[in-house]
Amino acid sequence: MAAVRLAAAQPTMKSIDECVNTFAPSAVESTKAGYQYWFADKAFLDGRTLKLSVVRPGEATHAPHRHTEDEFFFVIEGTAEFFLNGAKRTVGPLTSLYCPSGSDHGIRNAGTAELKYLVIKRYDPAR
Repeated sequence: MAAVRLAAAQPTMKSIDECVNTFAPSAVESTKAGYQYWFADKAFLDGRTLKLSVVRPGEATHAPHRHTEDEFFFVIEGTAEFFLNGAKRTVGPLTSLYCPSGSDHGIRNAGTAELKYLVIKRYDPAR
């Protein structure tokens, strides 16, 4: 019996122009607490996303919540209060925060200046 040879997955080819995304103020989306900018939205890859979230002092984009996807926050500037399953931790720049799948989690600006953080998440492409 001859061995079955599986074809290797072909990489998605994108041009360098499709692979470079520089922040553009004209493309920000307002939120109730500031704004967001998608560096990679759900349509760019297989649901993997990269978003900048900017939050005014004392505010949060939404209350702590849970979902099936895990998620990372990476604090760029400011002071963040991170909520995870009833616990709280205040952190500063260059800190990553992991939100496991199904956990109650949230982040709010605990400082006096804007909070800027990246959100790294993979959405189910079927949704």
